[in-house]
Amino acid sequence: MTRLIIRKHAPEGYAAVSALDGYLKRNVDPLLLDLVKLRASQLNGCSFCVDMHATDLENQGAPIRKIFAVSVWEETSFFAEAERAALALTEEITHISNGVDERVWEEAASVFSQRELSDLVLAIGTINLWNRIGVSTHLAPPPLGN
Repeated sequence: MTRLIIRKHAPEGYAAVSALDGYLKRNVDPLLLDLVKLRASQLNGCSFCVDMHATDLENQGAPIRKIFAVSVWEETSFFAEAERAALALTEEITHISNGVDERVWEEAASVFSQRELSDLVLAIGTINLWNRIGVSTHLAPPPLGN
């Protein structure tokens, strides 16, 4: 059961996070954005977000094997160079207590423009906030349909 419905009790704050998410949807490749969101959500254990972003990827036409492989992206050949750089950066920023490895940062900086990299950092930060909202409030995905 959900502990707290933040959008109800703090609508302005919730709207601000949603507005940032809207900016990202307009400025980051949709497939790349959902890959990043899925990976961060897996790392953070947010079932609601894992369900949502895996479904979003499927609806965008991403191969189901690629969606299943996001958690082991380094072990497959399913991901393009930019996707690999974004996923590596997602892991580093999600586990920020260790900082961001210079090699990972340089790889991302070699693939993305400064604007793209800025948007990617914002995207990773935003999904980490959504994950913290989902996990702390026990937000759960909708039940499977029969």
